[in-house]
Amino acid sequence: ALRASQRKKVFNDRRETAMREAIKAAKKATPSSDNKVLLAAAYQAIDKAIKRGVIKPNTGARKKAQVSASLKKVK
Repeated sequence: ALRASQRKKVFNDRRETAMREAIKAAKKATPSSDNKVLLAAAYQAIDKAIKRGVIKPNTGARKKAQVSASLKKVK
């Protein structure tokens, strides 16, 4: 069980890091950047983290709302 959980931890950490990086990229958006692509990438990373159980669904919904709100301020 220990080896299996260590193996899963690597995948979970990778998924969480990808999610954090996508969210940071979306929050650092500028008016000239392609916001739809950044939003889609952030949503995809958040959805995958929810699907794999890295974060809970309500946390994912909150993160999506925060990303969306930060991108609306950019315009």
